[in-house]
Amino acid sequence: MKLNAVLCFLLFFPAAVSSQPQELDRVAVIVDQGVVLESEIQELVESVKRNAVASGQDLPSDQAVRTQATERLILTSLQMQMAERMGIQVSDPQLEQTIASIAESEGATVEQLRASLAAEGVSYDSYREEVRRELITGEVRRANVRRRVYITPQEVESLVRLMQQQGLEQAEYRLGHILIGFPPEPTEEDIESARDRADKVLELLNNGSDFAKIAIASSSGAKALEGGDMGWMNINAMPTLFAEAVQDKKTGELIGPIRSGAGFHILKVMDLKGIEQVEIVEVNSRHILIKPTVILSEERAKKMLEEFRQQILAGEADFAELAKEHSADPGSALKGGELGWSDPSAYVPAFKEALENLEKDQISQPFRSSHGWHIVQLLDRRIGDVTDKVQEEKAYRLLFNRKFAEETDDWLREMRDSAYIEVLE
Repeated sequence: MKLNAVLCFLLFFPAAVSSQPQELDRVAVIVDQGVVLESEIQELVESVKRNAVASGQDLPSDQAVRTQATERLILTSLQMQMAERMGIQVSDPQLEQTIASIAESEGATVEQLRASLAAEGVSYDSYREEVRRELITGEVRRANVRRRVYITPQEVESLVRLMQQQGLEQAEYRLGHILIGFPPEPTEEDIESARDRADKVLELLNNGSDFAKIAIASSSGAKALEGGDMGWMNINAMPTLFAEAVQDKKTGELIGPIRSGAGFHILKVMDLKGIEQVEIVEVNSRHILIKPTVILSEERAKKMLEEFRQQILAGEADFAELAKEHSADPGSALKGGELGWSDPSAYVPAFKEALENLEKDQISQPFRSSHGWHIVQLLDRRIGDVTDKVQEEKAYRLLFNRKFAEETDDWLREMRDSAYIEVLE
């Protein structure tokens, strides 16, 4: 046999050089219409062992680790089969974007992530497909478990109250204090005189007078020389009268006069910590919307609004009347175009941007949004406290996540119990 022929024989028939058969892989578990391979189990076991070494964690016996790895792969197989039936897929661009986000969250580039995986002996292609499986199984769980989660308004309210109570217990207030005192056994005249002085002090403070100066000049309290500054106090450490008064109050807010046996107290929340407060700038505005149609061109719609704007500015027309007559937004047209107080981020980007560039009472030039052509007038701005809303959303998310985890466990157990599983020796 010529050398070239020998080489070809060895290349295409490597088993000919060895009398011992070599097992490349085998089916370890039959899972409904799918299988779990021995190589998949070994790969997952090795990954668990690597992670344990890296974190200094002790593992149970190899058999125990293998059992857990096999169970994990059975559940993954069932979910991937369900994803196929549901038509759930993850495209390559979506996958690459997810991996880029993972790398960014770890302060690395995709190239650095690949290098890190290679240093750990992990194939990038294997990692990539594992991320794809995680995305697909995550979507399968969300689609099947979300409808099993039910949260009542009462549950949200109860959790909000608990969160607020815990927040109050941890809260600390820095209070300013002014005491307008009266004698130990005051007459009605003493009380009325003290009340009048307290009302005048509060009026001065509301008009912008310096709290510390007035405290030094007028307060009978122990901290008068410190400008009434009582320092930081936990709500449980301050007098009960004050603790009840400061609840739900914000930084800078004045409280009082509050009567006690010593006189009339005026408090100022100079600062606070440990309490979540969320404020946003809300806007009140009105608009006129013109929607282009087959009959009404883009240019004509814009021109109509330019004419409306000129008429309003010249005092020849009223904004509200024009909105009622011409606006294509039925919800606001009946109210003269008024949209009411709202968070600007609730509007489409073009509308939000137009409002941001307006002063109070100013009317915008015509602009195009996804809804059509608008002119908008900013009626006013204010600081809105959305703390309660944020707390309700946070409570809902906490309840949802907890119930979702519980229902996911039940769903996976039910799915496994109804599946055909055969572990092959």
